[in-house]
Amino acid sequence: MIIIKHTNELKPKELIEIFKQRVAVFVVEQNCPYQEVDTNDFGDLHVCLIENNTLKAYTRIIDKGNYITFGRVLVVKSYRKNGLGRQIVQATIDEIKKRFPTQPIQIQAQAYLQKFYESFGFKAISTIYLEDNIPHLDMLLETN
Repeated sequence: MIIIKHTNELKPKELIEIFKQRVAVFVVEQNCPYQEVDTNDFGDLHVCLIENNTLKAYTRIIDKGNYITFGRVLVVKSYRKNGLGRQIVQATIDEIKKRFPTQPIQIQAQAYLQKFYESFGFKAISTIYLEDNIPHLDMLLETN
C-alpha cells in the first residue's frame, strides 16, 4: 500500500522509521557521512510503500518552486530485487503529476541509476558530477 503524508501528518513512530531507514541506506550502507535529515524534511511529502505494517520503500517529494524534485529513494535492504524501486518511483511520479500537473520533475540521480530513470522518461540534463563523493547527474521529466 502506498501512503503519502506531509511531515506534520506523520506519527512520531512513522517519522522515526523513515529516518532510521534513510540513515541505514544513505549514511551507513553508502559510507557517506552527511546531514541526512535536513530542513526540507519540515515541509516535504513522504511517499511510503508499506506492507504488513512495515516500511519497505520510500521517497520524498519537494516543491522547489519552478520545478518539483524527489529524492531519498530507497528500498529497505531485505526487500530489494522485488520491483519495489520501480513501484515507489512510479507512485511518486504519479503523485507529483496529480498535485503539480504543470511542473517539470527534476532530480539528482545517482549515475549508476541513469538507465533506470530513463525508463520513466527522464532525460539527462547535466554531465556526471560528485555529490557527497558519489557520482550523480541531473535529470528532467517534462510532465505537460
